[in-house]
Amino acid sequence: MKKIFLLFIGIISLVLNAQQQNIKETDGFYKNPIFAGDYPDPSIIRDGEDYYIVHSSFNYYPGLLIWTSKDLVNWEPVTHALKKSVGSVWAPDLVKYNNKFYIYFPANQTNYVVWANAINGPWSDPIDLKIGNIDPGHFVDEKGNRFLYFSNGNYVPLSKDGLAVIGEGKHVYDGWKIPAEWSIECFCMEGPKVLKHGNYYYLTVAEGGTAGPATSHMVISARSKSPLGPWENSPYNPILKTKDSSEKWWSKGHATLIDDVNGKWWMVFHGYENGYYNMGRQTLLQPVEWTADGWYKIPEDIKTEEPIKKPGGKATKSNFTLSDTFSGQELKPQWQFFNQYDAERFKLTKEGIQIKGKGKNIGESSPMLCTPSDHSYSAEVEVKIEGNATAGLILFYDSNLYTGIAADKENIMAILRSWQFPTQKGVNKTHLFLRLEKKQQLVNMFYSIDGKEWVKIENSAEVSSFNHNVLSGFMSLRLGLSAVGEGTVTFKNFIYKQVN
Repeated sequence: MKKIFLLFIGIISLVLNAQQQNIKETDGFYKNPIFAGDYPDPSIIRDGEDYYIVHSSFNYYPGLLIWTSKDLVNWEPVTHALKKSVGSVWAPDLVKYNNKFYIYFPANQTNYVVWANAINGPWSDPIDLKIGNIDPGHFVDEKGNRFLYFSNGNYVPLSKDGLAVIGEGKHVYDGWKIPAEWSIECFCMEGPKVLKHGNYYYLTVAEGGTAGPATSHMVISARSKSPLGPWENSPYNPILKTKDSSEKWWSKGHATLIDDVNGKWWMVFHGYENGYYNMGRQTLLQPVEWTADGWYKIPEDIKTEEPIKKPGGKATKSNFTLSDTFSGQELKPQWQFFNQYDAERFKLTKEGIQIKGKGKNIGESSPMLCTPSDHSYSAEVEVKIEGNATAGLILFYDSNLYTGIAADKENIMAILRSWQFPTQKGVNKTHLFLRLEKKQQLVNMFYSIDGKEWVKIENSAEVSSFNHNVLSGFMSLRLGLSAVGEGTVTFKNFIYKQVN
C-alpha cells in the first residue's frame, strides 16, 4: 500500500512539474523556433515598435513574404514583395532607408532589388543590379553613401537611390579562419550584415557551410571604425555554433542582429532540427550581450533549445493558419506556386479555388504549396475534377521528387518518390476528398467519397530522405495541391491539423 501511495505522489509530482514547465514556456518565455518549418536566411529590421522579417523564398512564387511582429516571437504575414519570377531567390536583405523599404537579393546569377514606399506595398518589379555574387548586405556610411557587401568579402558602391551599382568591387574581408580539425561542409563565407553600434561598425557573417555535418554552420563577427574596413575578428568567434550532433539544433548560422524596444539586443538565425532535416532551416532567436570592451556574444546561461525570456514589446497572438476554405477574394499568403506565379491560371470562386491543369506529371504542374510547421500533421481537401485533369494532395520536394495521393475521373493514384500508379481502380468519381496523415516521417494516404468515411490506400511513404543533404537544392518537404493535365481542379476546404 505504501509503495502505491509513493507511486501516486510521484505521478502527481511529475504532472505538476510538467504544468510548471508549460507555464514557464508561455508566461513571459518563448521556445525556439520562432518560425517552424522552412524559413531560412532571416533578415530583420525594427521600425519603431514594429519588427519586419523576410526569408529566402527560392523557387516558390509569389516570393519574399514579409512578416510583422510586436514581440519578435509571434508573427503575422504582411505581403509578398516579389511576384515576377526571376529564378531561385536566395538570402535577401530587408532595409529601411530614407522612409523607403528595399529588399536586395540574389537570383539567376545576378542580384536584384525591389522597393516600396510602404512595407505593405505595392512593391516594384525586380531591378537587375547586373552584378554577380550572393547574399547582398546593404549599409550606409556616415556621409549617406550606400554600399552592398557580398559573401566573398567585397563591397560595391550604390547610387543614392539604391537602385544601381555605380562602381567596381573592393575586397576588404577574408573571414575568420576555421580550425582544420573541425568538421565542416566548407569555408563558405555567407550572409554579410553590417550595423553601427557605439563607435564601431560590426560585420556579421556565416561560415562553415549551411548544411553537411551538424557542426558546419557558425556565426562570425568582426568590427571596424569604418564600414569599409579593415576588419578585426572578434575574440568570441564563433559567436554561435552547433558543437555536437546530439544537440537539438544543427548548422546554426546566418544571423542578423536587432535591438528591441527596450534596448536589448537579439540575434535571428536559422538551423536544422535534429531528426527533421526535411523541414528545412527554421528561424531561431537568441539574446546577445555587449561586453565592456565593445564586442557582442551569447550570454553564458542561454541555450538555443531551452525556454528563453521573451523580448520587450507588446505581447501579441498570431492567428496565422494553413487551413483555407478558399472563399476569399485573394490567395492567402501561405500559398506559393513552384517555379511560376501565373495569376491567370487560378480563380477564386464560391465553390473554392479553381486551378487549370498543367503538364504531364506533378513535377511539371507548378503545384501550389504551403510550409508545414509540425513534425506530425494531417491535411485534407475536397476536390472537383473537370475534363482530363488529375487532382493531387502532395508532399513536394522539387520537380523530381514528391509523394502523395491523386485522383482522376476514374482512379485513385498513389505517388511514391514520383512514381505514380493507380491503386484503387474504377472509383469513377469526379467529386471526392483526399487526405494525408504524416506521423513523424511516415505518410499514410486516404480518400473519401462523402468526406465522412475514409478509405486508407495500401501505399504509404517514408520521407526522411527528402532533404538537402541527400538531394541538394536547399528545398524542404512542402505540402500542397496539384492540378495536372487537360482540364481543371477545384479545391475547397483545405484543413491542416497538428497531430500529437
